[in-house]
Order: sequence, then structure tokens, then C-alpha cells
Amino acid sequence: MEAFGLLVYGFSVLLTWKILALMMVGLVLGIFVGVLPGLGGPNGVAILLPLTFTMDPTSAIVMLSCIYWGALFGGAITSILFNIPGEAWSVATTFDGYPMAQQGKAAEALTAAFTSSFIGSLVAVLLITFLAPGIASFALRFGPPEFFAVYLLTFCSFVGLGREEKHKTIISMALGLLLAGVGMDTVSGQLRMTFGFDELLRGINFLVAVIGLFGISEILLTMEERLALRGHAASISLRVVLKVWKEMPRYWVTLLRSSAIGCWLGITPGGAIAASFMSYNLAKRFSKDKESFGKGRIEGVFAPETAAHASGTSALLPMLALGIPGSGTAAILLGGLMVWGLNPGPLLFVEHKGFVWGLIASMYLGNVVGLILVLTTVPIFAAVLRVPFSAIAPMIVVSCAIGAYAIQNAMFDIWLMLLFGVVGYVFKKIGIPLAPFTLALVLGNRAEDSFRLSMIGSGGDMRVFWSNGLVGSITTLALVLLLWPLIGGAFGRMRSAFARKTATGTADVR
Repeated sequence: MEAFGLLVYGFSVLLTWKILALMMVGLVLGIFVGVLPGLGGPNGVAILLPLTFTMDPTSAIVMLSCIYWGALFGGAITSILFNIPGEAWSVATTFDGYPMAQQGKAAEALTAAFTSSFIGSLVAVLLITFLAPGIASFALRFGPPEFFAVYLLTFCSFVGLGREEKHKTIISMALGLLLAGVGMDTVSGQLRMTFGFDELLRGINFLVAVIGLFGISEILLTMEERLALRGHAASISLRVVLKVWKEMPRYWVTLLRSSAIGCWLGITPGGAIAASFMSYNLAKRFSKDKESFGKGRIEGVFAPETAAHASGTSALLPMLALGIPGSGTAAILLGGLMVWGLNPGPLLFVEHKGFVWGLIASMYLGNVVGLILVLTTVPIFAAVLRVPFSAIAPMIVVSCAIGAYAIQNAMFDIWLMLLFGVVGYVFKKIGIPLAPFTLALVLGNRAEDSFRLSMIGSGGDMRVFWSNGLVGSITTLALVLLLWPLIGGAFGRMRSAFARKTATGTADVR
């Protein structure tokens, strides 16, 4: 009942003409970003984040979250009609979505993708709704040691639970932490790594970095790979929508399983990519007709889309509750909260209830409106893909430059944005993940401040991080996650050795 009452309060905050209008604008922009090759949720949010600087936090986060929902919906259009994944997680959608389009079933595939996306997001929002009230119960127990332990847990979880190569994750995170220290030390007042540039006294602005890392780098990659696209036309009728919805109850196990996988991998740093592939593989494994997968089976669209959207939505829960972003987009939104003067973490649910529950209410309404919008505007947004990207790219670059300059009215930030664009391009070419880098750049200073305050309060005694059950359990869990690749490898070698020994013993007996 508490969750229901708070949700009603959230809708009372949300339901104003101004916020509803911003929600529609965000969804349209998000779908547009989603269908453009090389962009997507994180890039769209990063590029359009400066548009929200003059807004109040609630309006800003609602618009940005709707850009994200719209981009998630829009990515399915490219995957199904053009066989081009709008995001890395939508690769699995192409396996059966594009064959369906080739068979003249593009409308059915798109309806299946949009509807299953809505279901995955709805399950994740329900999870957030019922778990969020419990966050406030222990909010006031957090002090500097607890906050540092949470930051440590965030960094370690990306190493231990992430699907990327561990050494590349550590390299990415270390570089982010290094750049987070640029500027004036808030404790001693000394300058760090400014190299004589007065512009670096204030440090490297997070927004400038992410606009370059996500926006400019994707433009470079896309211009390198393709300039024009051809695909299948599609229009969705009410008859097709009702036909697909009538078939959906047959796949309720797949939808439920995919939602559960997506929510779990969204809350942990597993991510939507792992969720979509895992759900697709499990759907294929448990299907009675495995051979039909990859040839245009609608269940092959339901599974990855449901999981990916459940993961992308549920990733906002640890970001809001603990300041731990579960995805690249959540990391960018985390930086946005800090720009608006809000501190992500347990206290956010106590000090800014209107903001938090307005955001949660917008998830419900945004997904409903987004579903209706994409079902009715597919032909329009599919036509955008036939415009040569070489004509669209300059407009995006100009938008990025305006956004970077508007942050602090400094030409230096534009050059910095371009530099980070090249860095992001190189990172993507050699397979270094950007999410850990972004996370470290956002949280580096906060983690350092929490650590210093903890050391000052304890007189330099590291045992402060095990001084009570809460901080001790979080710190221990963080260290376990950090060492998990080594622990898992050791267990794997032990199992292999035992299996070989058993096999040898069996052979000797024979």
C-alpha cells in the first residue's frame, strides 16, 4: 500500500501539461535517435543532455528517460527492416526479425518487438515500484565509509560481473579515475594534472567527455562503415497488431523468463547485451522446434526484446537507490543528476520524493505512450533511414558542438569534446568498454572524497570499512566481486582436474 500511495503521489507530480509535452518530445527524439545508425540510447541521451540544463530536475529527467525509452523502441526498426542492430543488444533481434521482414512479415515482427519491449519494461518498472520504498528505511545509516564501500562495490562489480574482458575493463576504469583527478584538489587546494592549461583548473567536465565519447565516436564509426541504407518497407495495421497480441499468450513462459533474466542482469552490471543473447538462447533451447529459430520465428523476437528492455529499465534502480549505474545510459543519467544538484543514493528517496516518484510514474506513462507512438509512426521513421547518413552526420556534429560549448561557454570544451571523440573511436576499435570509463569519470571524485573523510574520521585506520555490519558486508562483497574472476577460474580448474581424474580412474577400472 505504501508503494501504491507513493506512486499516486508521483503521478500527481507528473501530470502537468509541461511535463507531458516534454515526455512526447523526448519520445519522438528518442525514436529518431534510435533509428539512426550508430546512435542509440546512451549516445542520444549524451548528445541531448545539454537541452535540459535550464529545466527543473523532474522535467529534465522525465524528458531524458523518455529519450531513452524512445531509442530502445526505435532500435528494433533498424534491426528488423534493415538488418542493422540499432544497439549491440539488438543483434539477437536480427536473427529472426529480419528473416520475418524478408518473408513479408515485417509488420508482425515490429509489433512483436514493440509489445514485448513494453512488457519487459513494465515488469522492470513494477520491480522498481515495490523495491524502492524499502530503500528509504536504511538511508540515514549511510556515512562516508558506507558511501565509499558502495562506490567500491560499483567499481568491483563491473570487473567481476561484466561480460567484457577483465583487463580491458580495468584499463578503462583506471583511465577514468585518472582523468577524474584533473583540476584543483578540493582538500589540499593543489593543482593536479593541469599541464599549464587554465581551463583545466575546474577539471574535465563529465558532459563534454560523454558527448565526445558517445556522440562523435559513433559518427566516426558510422561514416567509416556505411553512408546509405536499404531495407524493407513496413506499415502496421490494427488487424496485424491484434493478430500478434492474440498469439502472445502462447509464449507467456518465454516472456516471463526473459523479463526475469533482464531484470536480474539490469540490476547487476551484466547489461542488456548479455540479457538479450541469454534469453534468445534459452528460448531456442527450450523450444520444441529449435530448427525454426533463425528462419523467422516470432518467439525469436519476443525473447531478446523483452529481456533487453527489462534490463535497460531495471538498471535505473541501482542508479537511483545506490548511485550504481547498471548501464552506460544509467551512468550518463547519474552524471545528469549531479549536474542538477541531486545526489544519487539512498537519501534521494528521502530528500526528493517528488523527483523519484515522478520519474517512476513517467516510466509507466512513457512506455504506454511510446508503444502507441511507435506502432503508428513506423513508416515515417523507417523513411529516415533512406536518407544518406553523410547528410545527417554534419547536423549531429553541430548539435554536439553546441551542446559542449553551452555547458560553460568555453571554446576549449569543443576541442576537448573532439579529443574524447577520437578516444572513444579508438576504444571501440580495440574493444575497450566505455561504460567503466564513464562511470569512473563520474564517481571518481566522490569516491575519493568519501575515502578521505573516512580516513580523517578514523585516524587512518582501514578497519573503518568493517566497523559495522552494513559497511563490512558491502566492502567484503566488493572484494569478492573483484576477485571473482580468479575464484571462478580456480574452481573451474579444480572441476577440470577432478573430471580428468575421474575419467582416468574409470578407464583404469575398465
